[in-house]
Amino acid sequence: MIRIPLYQVDAFVTDGPFTGNPAAVCPLDAWLPDGVMQAIAAENNLSETAFFVPEGDGYRLRWFTPTVEVDLCGHATLASGFVVLGWLAPGRTSITFQTEKAGELTVARDGELLALDLPARPAALCPMSDAVAAALGKRPTALLAARDYLAVYDSPDDIAALSPDFTAVAALDRFAVIVTAPGSGGIDFVSRFFAPARGVPEDPVTGSAHCTLVPYWAERLGKTRLEARQLSRRGGALSCALLGGRATLAGRAVLYLDGTITI
Repeated sequence: MIRIPLYQVDAFVTDGPFTGNPAAVCPLDAWLPDGVMQAIAAENNLSETAFFVPEGDGYRLRWFTPTVEVDLCGHATLASGFVVLGWLAPGRTSITFQTEKAGELTVARDGELLALDLPARPAALCPMSDAVAAALGKRPTALLAARDYLAVYDSPDDIAALSPDFTAVAALDRFAVIVTAPGSGGIDFVSRFFAPARGVPEDPVTGSAHCTLVPYWAERLGKTRLEARQLSRRGGALSCALLGGRATLAGRAVLYLDGTITI
């Protein structure tokens, strides 16, 4: 029998628990078999479960959706930093995670917020795709691509009203689809994120999507500090900055539960 600590953390919250994106965080002394970690993520049935083990002065970090391991997850990294800085190393002001494909990621205290440093992933303009337009149910005004498609619309109402065909989105030739539009009332831009082929039909708040959103809106708006909202049912709030080739995402995290997995 193995007992594993489990924290469930809401990351990038707007108004406290039940907003933002819930992530499961499992600190480990040593790696479990990949199949066991994938089974735990499926059992948790959240967008992401993060696992990390000690390495040097920090940790090595991996993320699993209910169906696959992914190359980068922002909200579960913020949640992992929240657990380390709140419980495992409360005297620290920052913590660094080493990852296989996203490099070095740092979570640091930023007043009442936590700031997450991620690699920017700028998107390039690409030809309009009838398949993307049909999958989303409304033709975007522009289409770009990086790891994900980035579909640009005119207004927050366009983003809120989208009702994608998830089967069609899953059949597209990119990891996922980000949809975005200009914001209003002090919000620079809004977004949603769809990744049904990875077991996440709609992600509540998506740090990795902002690796692409931040450079796009920084260039379009001519500013490097941006306020963002993700218009999922739960909603998410991110204060963003573009610093060279890095995107910094600051937000709040709250603990929903802590306990123990027994397998």
